[in-house]
Amino acid sequence: MLLRSPTKLVRHGLVLRSSLFSSFDADWRQRHCSTTTETMDKGGVTLGFLGLGQMGSRMASNLLDKTDLPVVIYDTNPKSMSSLEAKGARVAASGEEVARQAHVIMTMLPATQHVQAVFGDIIIPHARKGTLLIDGSTIDPTASKALAARAKTMGLDMVDAPVSGGVGGAEAGTLTFMVGGDVQCVKKAEVSMLRHMGKKVVHCGPVGTGAIAKICNNLILGINMVGVAEAMRLGVALGMDPHILNGVVNASSGRSWVTETYNPCPTVVPSAPSSHDYQGGFASKLMQKDLGIAGDAAKVVGVPLPLGAAAQQLYTLMQVNDLGNKDFSSVYRFLEGARGSDSSKNETGGKRE
Repeated sequence: MLLRSPTKLVRHGLVLRSSLFSSFDADWRQRHCSTTTETMDKGGVTLGFLGLGQMGSRMASNLLDKTDLPVVIYDTNPKSMSSLEAKGARVAASGEEVARQAHVIMTMLPATQHVQAVFGDIIIPHARKGTLLIDGSTIDPTASKALAARAKTMGLDMVDAPVSGGVGGAEAGTLTFMVGGDVQCVKKAEVSMLRHMGKKVVHCGPVGTGAIAKICNNLILGINMVGVAEAMRLGVALGMDPHILNGVVNASSGRSWVTETYNPCPTVVPSAPSSHDYQGGFASKLMQKDLGIAGDAAKVVGVPLPLGAAAQQLYTLMQVNDLGNKDFSSVYRFLEGARGSDSSKNETGGKRE
């Protein structure tokens, strides 16, 4: 489908200036004027998405709702593609097929090793020259830099664009993207895909700085969650109503995003995973992984992370206690001494029957 060229394109509450679309489309036309693949409709651009898990499936859904461009998708789990196919996505037979068809490719994968494998074996060998690669995964910054350098040797551009906002933000289309890469590549990434899936795009610097921003943010978040869980457990154990305690904290210097919107004590914040048996959200095993990335990066540059190391150890122990797949706020349950598989326990935020 061709990009439109009115003075402004207004769609789903987004106002996109035609100059951005015009320069984007013109650049792709210049790079791919000799291409005859079926995905190119008179110079049009096809978007690709690989990795349709908790985050990726919701992001791709928003992309389909808000873009006029064709979207081709692939995931190793066929079930994750069916609802997106119903919304108009083209389902590819393999990741290689996405790489061959798309001009901009977004990846959302669990860990560094998965990104290295997908980029090294699937995307880079099969993508056409000039393809823009956007990795939204949270991985080692040095790996992002190495992959971008390898992609460049094959005539491909890459930006790293990890996200903040969790599953809720992915669902609502309110994610923040922390992007590292060349200015023009970041602009293309924003216009073609990112602005359809989030509310804010922050250019952090060259490739790898997006990952740096993300691991620093999650280092703060992981430590903060442990602190809030400890304080709430202490308050409840001493006999205070957790709702009143949290209200005091939110009116005082202990206030944070965790206490306001993501409190780990059940029923305190009705919309938080803690009020839904810690389902959904951001898995404890992923927080443990991110803190590990931060710790490894810190060792390279000689920066001590005593609280980060302690928090990572807690999240590691949570996996042993069947809480690895629960939201990371289940550290509250871990501190309570409960196992994640014990569904008979009545979580009432300290009020026991």
